[in-house]
Amino acid sequence: MLKLSKLSFKGLVRVMNIYPPYVGAGVRIKVIDEEKKDLQVEMNLTKLNRNYMGTHFGGSLYSMIDPFYCLILIHKLGKEYLVWDKSASIDFKSPGKGRVKAFFHISEEEVEEIKNKVEELGKYEPDFKVSIVDENDKIVAIAHKKLWVKKKS
Repeated sequence: MLKLSKLSFKGLVRVMNIYPPYVGAGVRIKVIDEEKKDLQVEMNLTKLNRNYMGTHFGGSLYSMIDPFYCLILIHKLGKEYLVWDKSASIDFKSPGKGRVKAFFHISEEEVEEIKNKVEELGKYEPDFKVSIVDENDKIVAIAHKKLWVKKKS
């Protein structure tokens, strides 16, 4: 059986691109910068992910962004840290039509701040925000993710 935690970042993205819920929803993940772990996630509007009004189903919009800050941070911090999703919310701003996308980036400064806070407090819950935009860069939704980070014992 494939152990996902043993995969490189790029290998994990390859596997996620064939993950059945993402395939069914039409989600595609692209590595923009492997060293920085920057990602772009896209989703086309299809018969399988549209809602009653003919626009992107809100659950699909959320699922397209769900795991990425957690996965990026796991790979940036390394094996000596535990990283979990703690909470999330999504604010829908306009109907999603056509292709939508989101860009994920965690700077080295943010990683250092997280490490420092974990060292100081024992655990830390960083907040991240990502915008989902349409083909014209109009904001469709803004999602907020809170993670939970602690050093392994």
